[in-house]
Amino acid sequence: MIEYKNREELILEISTRAKLFIEEFDSVSEKDKDELIEGVDRTPSQMIAYQLGWMNLILDWEKQENEGYDVMTPTEGYKWNNLGSLYDSFYKEYDNYTLSELSNKFTNKVSEIIELINSYTDVELFEQGGRRWASSTPANWAIWKWVHINTVAPFKSFRSKIRKWKKLQ
Repeated sequence: MIEYKNREELILEISTRAKLFIEEFDSVSEKDKDELIEGVDRTPSQMIAYQLGWMNLILDWEKQENEGYDVMTPTEGYKWNNLGSLYDSFYKEYDNYTLSELSNKFTNKVSEIIELINSYTDVELFEQGGRRWASSTPANWAIWKWVHINTVAPFKSFRSKIRKWKKLQ
């Protein structure tokens, strides 16, 4: 996994990868947003919903912890060994939005993630134990790793998926 020298490097990577990812949807028509194509496991709208779902979870984990709650990851009613039903909940939550609305929500959520990153001290962001929610799994990751695997990593992999979807369409 990539490591970052500082928060600016992390933010730049998130911003860059988010922009490249979401721009891929500019050429997808609204009528095709829910088309599932053989060889690609998600529709265009599901790809954006997936990103929104995970970014919302990170923000919700932080909010819950700040309010004094014990955070359950990934979220209440879902287990790490059964994420398919969690993804289905993301798709259902965003099912009635247009691609334009999803793109706007995505851009706004990325901004919220960047604001969250900027709210942390370097110790909180880059060292283990920065938040209880980040220590909630045996991996005991630092916050930056949680952010990376739920933003940069899927922005890159899902950019490949949407490009493949467009090519096969």
